[in-house]
Amino acid sequence: MRAFLILMFGVFGLAGCSMPPITVATVAPKAVTVTPDRQAANMFVAVVQDVEPFVEEICVRTDARRNCDFRIVIDDTPGAQANAFQTVDRSGRPVIAFTLALLDDIQNEDEFAFVLAHEASHHIAGHLERTQRNAAVGAMIFGELAGVAGTGLPSNVQAAREIGAAVASRAYSKDYELEADMMAARIVTAAGYDALRGAAFFARIPDPGDQFLGSHPANADRVAAVRRAVGAI
Repeated sequence: MRAFLILMFGVFGLAGCSMPPITVATVAPKAVTVTPDRQAANMFVAVVQDVEPFVEEICVRTDARRNCDFRIVIDDTPGAQANAFQTVDRSGRPVIAFTLALLDDIQNEDEFAFVLAHEASHHIAGHLERTQRNAAVGAMIFGELAGVAGTGLPSNVQAAREIGAAVASRAYSKDYELEADMMAARIVTAAGYDALRGAAFFARIPDPGDQFLGSHPANADRVAAVRRAVGAI
């Protein structure tokens, strides 16, 4: 019981957290009012046309049962911070979205190609489903532990389940990010882009370091993973 309570206090700050989205690390928060210029719009169209066929081909080769009909969109929510994320719609179709602020921050086509391929790789590798399964298992285990520890009030059990889901969903998130980085390196190289130049994007985002239960690995680890992937091609 004491060990369980120590663990609960150690991660209690996560109680209010939802399951972390499958997303690329964001650049430093800033107030944004961005309208895509013609150059950014042209880059978006050109890179998507180049990279999407390779993304879908690799997706089908990896798992022919998976929905590989990607929908790639711009999230024009006013004031949204620089971000890219992967999700699925109600029909199970994979969606990759980029905020206007992220497009404004990206400096060249190689960077955009890499971020696009990275987000697609999360879907190809099934990271969203694996994260959801981990969260469900963590919620169940922590809920049962709360009952065993004698804190079985419904509110306590629910809090324990939320903590368990948050902890478990982050357990492999760094590995998923590195796996997506390495797959992205192979995709963009096949599409004719420079993966190492694309990975230079990491130099401009905050370095999360090696944080306990952090959602993203250190930037240096990500660049090293890309180098390994490129070297193996």
